[in-house]
Amino acid sequence: MTTLKQRLVVAIASLPLAKGHIAIWHPSMWGFNVTLDTFPYDNRPVAPLMDLDFHDWWFHNHLSYPPHILDVYQLHVGRPATLEIACHKAATSYWASSDQPSFSNGNDPCPGSPPKQYHTKDKADTKGCGLAIAYKSNVNLVHPEDFTIFSVNHTCVWTRFTDFQVPQKMPPCPAGGCVCAFFWIHSPDSGAEQMYMNGFQCTTTSTTSNIPLAKSRVARRCGPDPANGQPGDPSNCTYGAKQPLYWKQKEQNNMYEGSFAPPFYNDLYNFKDGAQDDIFVDSYSIPGLMDEKPLVVETSKVSWFFNSSELPYPVKSP
Repeated sequence: MTTLKQRLVVAIASLPLAKGHIAIWHPSMWGFNVTLDTFPYDNRPVAPLMDLDFHDWWFHNHLSYPPHILDVYQLHVGRPATLEIACHKAATSYWASSDQPSFSNGNDPCPGSPPKQYHTKDKADTKGCGLAIAYKSNVNLVHPEDFTIFSVNHTCVWTRFTDFQVPQKMPPCPAGGCVCAFFWIHSPDSGAEQMYMNGFQCTTTSTTSNIPLAKSRVARRCGPDPANGQPGDPSNCTYGAKQPLYWKQKEQNNMYEGSFAPPFYNDLYNFKDGAQDDIFVDSYSIPGLMDEKPLVVETSKVSWFFNSSELPYPVKSP
């Protein structure tokens, strides 16, 4: 004879997994078949990354769950890469390998759930996602500074089928292909401070250029920021190849903004919507345009701009 408590446990366990958060879905992903039962904690591709050791956030700790060697995402240069973004694999074209029946509904990234479940109030509240590439074939040799953001979609994650324009000048990948990754940081209006990363195997096709990518650099906050009452400062922008935004982890951050002023893949950090066409070694001919320079921040603004205790360098008053 079962107790009421036992019956409640069984009933709760039989409920569909709560929908929320977001990931890309494609067989080329590391962790494509990871489920709630794979790890002793929720490490599905849609699970947010926050306050984690490097091993646990880098590639979502999915490097031990690689894609098949032949599952490679084809990046056609000069054309859009269309990825499926959803809160569960069952809401995508790949539902057959999911642990739930299909519940996809057209272009809805999370059918049956309000937008706040994927951390936005409405389309205007989306803050953009980025795709990055590393020109290395061995994922174990890829380091955070090896990634370069090559495409951005400012209204991601509003639609399930999301286009990322691929620059026309992307050079061929090495013989074993490249390593790519999807990155997203959401608005602070809906949800805790966290970031998202999903890695996938990729290669460039129909290439016509051999011009390599420039060394990627850390993006700098420089666009207008009305939410925090700050004007834009184009002189503080990072131009050219930029690294992804690594934020709010225990290790290997390159962003140190506070909880209420997250970094985004949009104009706030000089990530233009679409193909990032200025990421190549010949993109700029003006000496010093892409040089590093000290970041100057008014000390009175540190509270909204940065968590000053995390700054890796002194903050100087202008």
